[in-house]
Amino acid sequence: MKVKIGTYPTHRFYHVWLYSWFGYSPQQSIKVKIDKWDTWSMDHTLAHIILPMLVQLKRTKHGAPIVDDKDVPAELHMTKKEKAAFNKDGSTDDKFFKRWDWILDEMIFAFESKVDDGRWEEQFESGTSDIQWKRLEGGNSEMIRGPNDTHKYDWEGRKAYQARISNGFKLFGKYFENLWD
Repeated sequence: MKVKIGTYPTHRFYHVWLYSWFGYSPQQSIKVKIDKWDTWSMDHTLAHIILPMLVQLKRTKHGAPIVDDKDVPAELHMTKKEKAAFNKDGSTDDKFFKRWDWILDEMIFAFESKVDDGRWEEQFESGTSDIQWKRLEGGNSEMIRGPNDTHKYDWEGRKAYQARISNGFKLFGKYFENLWD
């Protein structure tokens, strides 16, 4: 994959004449070449592009969109009084920008986990594995735990972690059109 995106063109009042006289394009220069292997694991490929963009957006943002209360923890919800003021004149509450930061943090968490190549799952394992195979009649095998097997896996912890990743990707889709600075 090769991507080259130029800066946004400067536009002043006299550029209209320059564009028409000399044939300059007022459009941003964008060139994208996708190789056939780029789509093999496209979610992983795109995560490497999206993650640094989300981190930069969080660091340099100048505003925030309206965030649904159902997408953030209860401590970030608007009170009835704050909702009434917002509906009346667009007044924002003290947590308006905190809600957007929380949404961005969840998106960043999801993409960091994707870029991590599944290594995040290792935190749910403990102990050592001692697996032995016992040959059965008919050529089949049976797996049995050896005497030194102390391997444990926290399936509930992994499930909660995966749910948080999935929620981050859901929020990315929901707020995609709000990823502006």
